[in-house]
Amino acid sequence: MKETAPVDPADPAADRAADPAARPARSGPPLAPGAERYLALDLANSDLAFPGGRDVDLLGTPESAREWLITRELAPAETVLYDVCAGRLRALRDAVRALLSARVEDVVAPADAVRAVNDALTGAPSAALLHWDDVRGPYRAQAHPIDQIVNHAIAVLAADAADLLTAPDAARLTPCGATPCRRFLVRTHASRQWCSTRCGDRVRAARAYARRTQGKAD
Repeated sequence: MKETAPVDPADPAADRAADPAARPARSGPPLAPGAERYLALDLANSDLAFPGGRDVDLLGTPESAREWLITRELAPAETVLYDVCAGRLRALRDAVRALLSARVEDVVAPADAVRAVNDALTGAPSAALLHWDDVRGPYRAQAHPIDQIVNHAIAVLAADAADLLTAPDAARLTPCGATPCRRFLVRTHASRQWCSTRCGDRVRAARAYARRTQGKAD
């Protein structure tokens, strides 16, 4: 039987658990460098690979995809997501990953990946509408009719991917150098090779082990 941690009424998490519309905590491991600025990079990194053959897809089910959108503030907390919507997010992720790989390898990107991003860019209205209420006064915000939430989120992610690929940061894109990790990062310095301290520690430990075993063999 799967165990669950007891809820402390004094813990703010208890309020979140009691309120199904509350915004959940961000899913997944710590962000790779650059993903805090580019949602598209966070999207590309949502299909995770861990040692031992363990894979985790943060968009693998409608429930996990919904959580991913809400915690990235791409959908309101009351959003209901269906499998076809999660599938569209995964398809955009595949296209973005293909474009990032092409940029890193300095080759022409697959035409279908470019087309997928462009289709997403034009799939939802981009103009922020004028709103006015007695609390905030006048302000601009995107319209979010419930049946257009995913279209809007996909358009935002596609626009962010286009921004990343055409920004100076694109020259510092690189895949994580720690097998089997498949995340991308924007290097913070020229020698950075890993998306996280954990990946870097794993590579260094493997190298140290290889040196020890080689020394014993000699």
